[in-house]
Amino acid sequence: TTSDKMSDDGEMASVMGFSGFGKKARTFDLDAIFEQTRRTAIERSQRITFCFDLQLCFVFFSFRKQESESSSDSGSDSDSESELIGPPLPPQYTAQDDDEHVRLPRLPGNAAHSDEDDDDEGETQDDDDDDDDNPVKKIPDTHEITLQHGTKTVSALALDPSGARLVTGGYDYDVRFWDFAGMDQALQAFRSLQPCECHQIKSLQYSNTGDVILVVSGNAQAKVLDRDGFNVMECVKGDQYIVDMAKTKGHTAMLNSGCWHPKIKEEFMTCSNDGTVRTWDLSSEKKHKSVFKPRSFQGKKVIPTCCTYSRDGKLIAAGCQDGTIQIWDRNLSVHTKFHCRQAHIPGSDTSCLSFSYDGMTLASRGGDDTLKMWDIRNFRNPVNVATGLTNYFTMTDCCFSPDDKLLVTGTSVKKDEGNGKLVFFERASFQKVYEIEVTNASVVRCLWHPKLNQIMVGTGNGLSKVYYDPVKSHRGAKLCVVKSQRKERQAETLTQDYIITPHALPMFREARQRSTRKQLEKDRLDPKKSHKPEPPVSGPGRGGRVAAHGGTLSSFIVKNIALDKTDDSNPRQAILRHAKEASENPYWVAPAYTQ
Repeated sequence: TTSDKMSDDGEMASVMGFSGFGKKARTFDLDAIFEQTRRTAIERSQRITFCFDLQLCFVFFSFRKQESESSSDSGSDSDSESELIGPPLPPQYTAQDDDEHVRLPRLPGNAAHSDEDDDDEGETQDDDDDDDDNPVKKIPDTHEITLQHGTKTVSALALDPSGARLVTGGYDYDVRFWDFAGMDQALQAFRSLQPCECHQIKSLQYSNTGDVILVVSGNAQAKVLDRDGFNVMECVKGDQYIVDMAKTKGHTAMLNSGCWHPKIKEEFMTCSNDGTVRTWDLSSEKKHKSVFKPRSFQGKKVIPTCCTYSRDGKLIAAGCQDGTIQIWDRNLSVHTKFHCRQAHIPGSDTSCLSFSYDGMTLASRGGDDTLKMWDIRNFRNPVNVATGLTNYFTMTDCCFSPDDKLLVTGTSVKKDEGNGKLVFFERASFQKVYEIEVTNASVVRCLWHPKLNQIMVGTGNGLSKVYYDPVKSHRGAKLCVVKSQRKERQAETLTQDYIITPHALPMFREARQRSTRKQLEKDRLDPKKSHKPEPPVSGPGRGGRVAAHGGTLSSFIVKNIALDKTDDSNPRQAILRHAKEASENPYWVAPAYTQ
């Protein structure tokens, strides 16, 4: 039994000489613990449910109150107005019945949120709404950087899809690569090349994956370069003696424009003075993919000056020299799908076509100093027209803002006759809402990158400007303006070239150079190697050894030999001092006349 066991434990403890076998083990009443936990959970759930029920009641009450007010304003009396629906308001809310809105009680987690915070939130929200309503406030033009491409017109601009690299091309045949992440405040291009030799660059564009660049120049063959400027492919040149341009494998005359397909990364398009628009595949450079031939009203050949794809890639649009805009289905190259015969003045070069981001609107920049907007579903007449926009270039751009609410283009000026401007039009009303004076030359190219929210501009005097806002813009130009300019390391000329002689004897073999820095330090300690060499005797007495005596050899001789200070002052004595020796020991004259 239990008593016997306890007595045995006591006897054992007394025999072994200690009072007990340690502390007694703790016992837990699990039923009581579960009951306490259950009650706590029920209380919490009731409290939260009560808060939510209270909120719902207040929402319902305020809604019914607004209904009753509106019904009383309209003159309809009903019994429901006098009745209270739902539980009455707590005492602290009874004084707020006449307010415009009833504040809901906040949950315990939001207790620190005050009414002042609500007012601040409302103000900032109103400001945000104003910014959303006013697209002009979204123009990133508070800061700018200038990239010096050269001295001639920057006729091509391209940004890769990520916005990390900018490529510029110009009338000086150069293509320059700019890396925003790698540049510092010196703003120097990291690579410059002439991919098309002596041909002006007409157009540059990155593919939608950003790994290759389409280069369209003044020759008949477009090129594709990789990100580092190495040649990937070159389109074949067509046979210029074949009359039907559809039978040749490539263009036979100067290119005017080109662009990549927005969805298919291997396909691109070019247009040329041979009167054709051709699509190409990156994998097959020996032949074009398809040919589109613009035609005038009489069915004659016309020259396309610009071309573009629609945003979904299903349509191909071309602006022509006879003033027409012709649009084809990409898969049907014979007949046009949309055709506007008098889009711009005949004989003027339409410089740019640009589709809006929603794909329904087409903007055209004409050589007749106009900017027009078209709805392709009703292509007979333009939706809006802006005039007075001077255009002297066949590649002047127009583009839509990333939010599709603004339309941007550049204006041209003659030399010393004002400043070229970047002009912004509101898409809905087509009113000029903003303009930026760029420089004292024409604005040729403009590009508004949607990811960076920065505007790139190419001008007629060789500049490429980037406009950005530190708050609204991302990366791009913001990366390079914060980097301080690197100091150029002065190259030491003391080191001698290391000559590799693998078969030389060990005693003549030079030790292999391990470090240039250590060799420089050794050479600096050597008095012979670190001695500054004498400057050459050259020039009209500037910085050379003869500088003090004049620059010519005769002046040097006069100063150092003829005017020698060691001679005696009496020239007669100087001559006669040799007379005695000459008479005693004749050598030249006397022996010759003795015979």
